[in-house]
Amino acid sequence: MIRILIADDHPVVRKGLGDILTNAIAGVQCGEARTGQEALEEVERRDWDLVMMDITMPGRSGLDALKEIKRARPNLPVLVLSIHPEAQYGKRALMAGASGYVNKMSAPNDLVRAISQVLAGRLYVSPEMGEDLAARLKPDSGRQPHENLSNREFQVLRLLGSGRTPTQIAEELHLSLTTISTYRARILEKMNMRTTAELMHYALSNDLTD
Repeated sequence: MIRILIADDHPVVRKGLGDILTNAIAGVQCGEARTGQEALEEVERRDWDLVMMDITMPGRSGLDALKEIKRARPNLPVLVLSIHPEAQYGKRALMAGASGYVNKMSAPNDLVRAISQVLAGRLYVSPEMGEDLAARLKPDSGRQPHENLSNREFQVLRLLGSGRTPTQIAEELHLSLTTISTYRARILEKMNMRTTAELMHYALSNDLTD
């Protein structure tokens, strides 16, 4: 029996993924978590063969939960399944300990292939992401300013770039307005900018918005 935990805040997505896995993998048993915190609690409570996790969930972000899961169960593979493009979050997910990154727009066959590869103990990256990672390993490839941000700061930058106000971001991430203001100040400092307008322009220019 293969036990797979599906962590996503949308019931329809969890149901759809469960159906795909049940039809494609013999003897699979699926569990569900609605948040990153619930996923961490499930991992600490039961034994799983694989965790499939979204990045954007209420409360604790998927990437933060991923790091906690890897600390609790270092050998447990985690496959990130997200609507966000690989160019935005793929590298961050792998650096946080993920065994692979799959976009939700991928075909079911691609998803099953990724799961099989990860369960076999290998990393899964798409050909496009592999080329991007290879290019970034070249000595002359410079880091972009947003690559110096923490995962939460990067998330706030994307939301600011998408036109959300600090109040809207605080509500969406279930954080206080003061906390969001602190993140905004850190982002400005790290990226050597002075205004939210500059951050928005940067995010739009580098395709970092929703």
